[in-house]
Amino acid sequence: MDLVVQSPDELLAAVPHVLGFKPEESIVLVPFRPGLPITRVDLPRTAADREEVWDALSGPYGRHARPGARLAIICITEDRRSAELASQHLSNRLQDVGITTHIRLWANGERWREFNTGQTGLQTPLTAERIAAATVLTGAAQPAASRESLAASMVGDREPIAQLIRVARAVAEASTPALERDWALDRVEQFHADGNRLSDLDGARMLVALETISTRDALWEDMSRENRTSHMALWNDLTRRAPDEVRAAPASMLGFASWLHGDGAKAWCALDQVPGDRPYSMAAIVASALQNGIHPREWERYQTQMREIAADLDESFVPKPPGQQRDIPGTQPVTDRPAPGR
Repeated sequence: MDLVVQSPDELLAAVPHVLGFKPEESIVLVPFRPGLPITRVDLPRTAADREEVWDALSGPYGRHARPGARLAIICITEDRRSAELASQHLSNRLQDVGITTHIRLWANGERWREFNTGQTGLQTPLTAERIAAATVLTGAAQPAASRESLAASMVGDREPIAQLIRVARAVAEASTPALERDWALDRVEQFHADGNRLSDLDGARMLVALETISTRDALWEDMSRENRTSHMALWNDLTRRAPDEVRAAPASMLGFASWLHGDGAKAWCALDQVPGDRPYSMAAIVASALQNGIHPREWERYQTQMREIAADLDESFVPKPPGQQRDIPGTQPVTDRPAPGR
């Protein structure tokens, strides 16, 4: 989604639409040119926290820095002092790797202040409505009220499919992995064509089929930047409905499709749906792509290696999360996800 903003008020109004939700107590980094990742992190309030944030961001920003790189640091919080200290610290660190902070902006939902110039102003409902209308014209979904509500949208009624898992396993045992893989591919193709929600029985069968890595990989290979929104819809629905024992695979597929779409916040929320006692190698791959600010366009170049890594990883491997919550979406112009939970 491309938005043209011409004032601090418009920039602040655009942030929720780029992130997919309204951030709270956050810092958002918004680049002015393609190339740098767009990132949201929890607002650090101590010197140690500020260093921890930079440790998490230094790799992606140092790697993607180019001559003339500029960005805005936006602090959304009631705590203006912490915002000023955190944005100045981050600005200094970014300067060290060749990135200029053109704007350091603080806002509390009603007022804003640009720290570099001292300019102040109001956040107006009229501007928010105008930006919202512009995003509707692009076909973008309206942002969730908060990151928590975005995460809650991935939790639904899991009991109907849970009651059918035993039946689906019996079907799989009576079949062969090759036949179940072919069925799964055909069922996904049907979903691409009609967009109709899978029945509980088909949903249970699909989730059981995904437990076979070759089937999961065949469906993963079907994913592209052309059909990513269809995959997001399919795996979001199945993540909502999947019981713990079969949720790791659809949540990881949703995380990957969301990353491919440039929606870092949704990708992280999807990975949070991977049950903690069921770590999953594909989730580790998606988390690594997000943490390192890898752009989705790089998937075409590296997909073979990334799939091989996923195949080689032991299923018990899960990457250690960074200490601060962060969200690194992969497209321009704005983004999100927290980092200390997963």
